[in-house]
This record gives sequence, C-alpha cells and structure tokens, in this order.
Amino acid sequence: MCVSRVHDPFLRSQLAIAALFCSLGFQYATWAARIPAIKADLGLTAAEVGVLLMAAGIGAVASFPVVPVLMKRLGSARLALLSALCLTLLLLALAAAPNYPVALLVMCADGIFVGCLNVAMNAQGAALETLHERNAMARLHATFSGGSLLAALLASGMNAATSSVAAHFGVAAVILVLLTAAARPGLLAEDAPAEDKEQKTRSRWNLPSRMTLWMCCAMVFGTLTEGAMTDWSALYMKDVAKASAELAPMGIAVVSGMMVLARLFADGWRSRWGDGRVVLLGSALAAAGLAFALVSGGVVPALIGFACVGLGCAAVTPCVYVAAAKQGSDALALVAATGTAGLLAGPPFIGFVANASSLVWGLGVVAAAAVVVSLCSTQIRWTPVSS
Repeated sequence: MCVSRVHDPFLRSQLAIAALFCSLGFQYATWAARIPAIKADLGLTAAEVGVLLMAAGIGAVASFPVVPVLMKRLGSARLALLSALCLTLLLLALAAAPNYPVALLVMCADGIFVGCLNVAMNAQGAALETLHERNAMARLHATFSGGSLLAALLASGMNAATSSVAAHFGVAAVILVLLTAAARPGLLAEDAPAEDKEQKTRSRWNLPSRMTLWMCCAMVFGTLTEGAMTDWSALYMKDVAKASAELAPMGIAVVSGMMVLARLFADGWRSRWGDGRVVLLGSALAAAGLAFALVSGGVVPALIGFACVGLGCAAVTPCVYVAAAKQGSDALALVAATGTAGLLAGPPFIGFVANASSLVWGLGVVAAAAVVVSLCSTQIRWTPVSS
C-alpha cells in the first residue's frame, strides 16, 4: 500500500512513522545478526566485539547535544529521513570495513545516527498521538520489532544462500531505501506545544526532574535488555546452546516475533491494567524467563526464555515514551536519547562480562537489568486507568 494514497490522515501518518520504526529495527538487527561472521572475518575476541558495540554506544552518547540542535533546525521529519539514509550507507560501509579500526569508526557513526533517528521518530509518534488524540505508540514500536524480525529471517536465508556479508547487507540496503521512500509522504510537520516554547524562552536548559530520571533509568535498563538479546542471542544459540548456523539467528527472530505480537495488543493491556502494572509484570516475566533459559541450557529452553523476554519487554519502552511525552518535549528527548545509550552501550558490557567469565553470566546481567526495570516502574507516576 502506498502511504500517499491513504486518505485517512491518522492512518497515513501512522504508516509513514511505522516505516521509520521498521527501518531502524531492520538496520540494527541486520548487522547484529551477522556479528558471528564479522567476528570471524576480522578475527575478533569476545572483548573486541564488546568494544565494537561500545563504539556504537559512544556514538549514541555523542549524539545527545547534537540532536536538540538538529531537531530545531531540521524538524523531526527531515532529521528522521536524513538519519535513515545515513544508516543505510553505514551498513554498506560496515560490510566493506577492511580492518578493526575502520569498523570501530563505522560503528561510532552508526550510534550517532541511531540516536538521531530514535529521537526524531519518537517525536513524530508523540506528535501523532497528540494531534489525533489516539493511542499509537505501542503499535509503532511493534513495527520496530517487526523490522528486527524481518532482518533475522533475511539473515537466516542469506546464511543458507551465501556466506558473504557484503551480499547480505546489499540486499538489506535496498529494503532500507524502500522503507525510507515509503515514510517520506506521510510524516508530520511537527510543531512544539505552546507551553514548551514559553519554557524555552524562560530558560534554555533546565535540570531534569526526579520523575524524568526514574524514566531514564527504566529506559536504560529496558533497552539494555532488549538490545542485549538482539546482540548476543545469536552467539548464545551458536556457542552455548550449540545451535546450527541456520538456526542461530532464530533467537533474534523469537524475541522480535513475540515483541511484535505483544505490542499489537499492548494498547489494550494499557487500557485494562494501566501502564505501571504492564511494565512491572512484563519486566518480571522477562527476568524469570531468561533465568530459566540460562539455568536449563539447550536450544529449546533458550527459545522459550527468549520468548518470555520478548513478551515481557514489549510494552516497556512504549509506556515510558508516553509517560515522558506527558512531561514535555525536553523530557521526551532526554529519555529517548538515554534509551539509545542503553540500547547501544549496554550490550558491550555484556561482552566484557562474557569475556571475563562466560556468556551465561553475561546474559545473567540482562536478567538482573529486567528486575531493575520492575523496581523503577514503582517510582513513576503513570496515567491512571480509564474507568
């Protein structure tokens, strides 16, 4: 369906913004699914893989002061499109990286543009909900997981067809260009609310509130959990669970698939039980399921545990983004940027733990992170459940 031919303004914009979410999830999971191949091609240790992922996290942190300036000058729509195109080029650059230092530079740049796109597309999603007074964020985040699922399935198919990372990333780049082109016609021309403009006139910078800091904490550990499963599940399936090369990417597929299904229903759960309870119980389920997988060992327990992580974490980031948006645009930008840091900078820490002990202990840290999200959720003021 062509976005420009959709007559319903809400649906047209929702599809366009969903294409952005899908493209980010697809780009991120594409290179993450080929970490074993990149590790082998460049002759990296587990610690060096962790540093490679840390480079992306450093880029995300470096984007913090840049994003507000770019948002003001370009607007969220143009910034999102520019970032999506740059991420496509960086995917090709990673495939062509001749050595480890070049790969580090590429991943650092990737982190910067992931930070830009993450803030811009969530600003578009928040503006869509405000403009039409309809819930949309959970379904938009479902398309992020859908993009990750598509990338995992493509990786599995390309692994069976060829061992060439360049061929795989070339096909992925074509898909990313198509997604970006589909997003362009329906994006919103976002305007800041009047109260935000008045606040910016009074002060150019304010310390974040305690509530915003709790949201940042929940977002950091929530995205760490989600990102670690994307980055390390393939290696866990191959090295620990002893899955075949064709089956190893299915760890990502299971997590992403469950997140897609859960996020399609998450808005209904939020209406019935409230955001706070959904986040509290969901993150507890993720922690328990992953702990079960790590203790049991094997392919089947791993897939069951990964499914629990996908189901439990599905509504965490959408709920926190909605809560942050109600605190104002500054809080939304900070929480989104912090989430990007957790997504990209957290998983390298898992690599350091895995290198010092084992990947089982590394993913044990992920289970502990999910517990932290549960604790943070008790400190956030959530929107009351509608009667």
